[in-house]
Amino acid sequence: MPRAGLTSGRVIAEAAAVADEVGLDRLTLAAVAERCGVSLPGLYKHVHGLDEVRRGISLLAVREMTSTMARAATGVTGRESLHALSAAYRAYALAHPGRYAASVVAPAPGDHEHVEVAVEAIAVITAALKGYGLDGSGLIHAIRMWRAACHGLASLEAAGGFGLPESVDCTYSHLIDALDTAFRDLAASGQDPAAEESRRQ
Repeated sequence: MPRAGLTSGRVIAEAAAVADEVGLDRLTLAAVAERCGVSLPGLYKHVHGLDEVRRGISLLAVREMTSTMARAATGVTGRESLHALSAAYRAYALAHPGRYAASVVAPAPGDHEHVEVAVEAIAVITAALKGYGLDGSGLIHAIRMWRAACHGLASLEAAGGFGLPESVDCTYSHLIDALDTAFRDLAASGQDPAAEESRRQ
């Protein structure tokens, strides 16, 4: 019989904790089973395999990040909203490295639940950028720029990639200010940057 009180949701939560401790790439079902206090065969009564566990961690992480970012950006707009959103993103990435690694994995084709939680995350980001007046292709470019910038710095920071003495907090603030300027310019131009570049050539 399955262990009393142990559910698939509990298994995913415990697996997420293990992933944060050892890294998503080193996550094993044996480690999850030990964490849950069951045998490996006992774990299979709740999940079907490592792929299912990894997917569950991804869903959990995206939902947690969405909630965290939504709370951070509530009641503010423009530059202040951008900084609040970005700070929440970075803090989550650094506090939960295993979950964060799972959160950036794209949904598998046909995985409607995963697509749905990803859409919810994009909706929160879109709402935080609302003050810039971006829409259409301009908004897509802005979201991509923001994700690339925040992911790049947070990933490098988590890997110990910043050995020089200047404050990483200060660097991050400069980076988000640069995005603020870029988003204002993008909104003012009303142009798709690629289309504008083609027009100039």
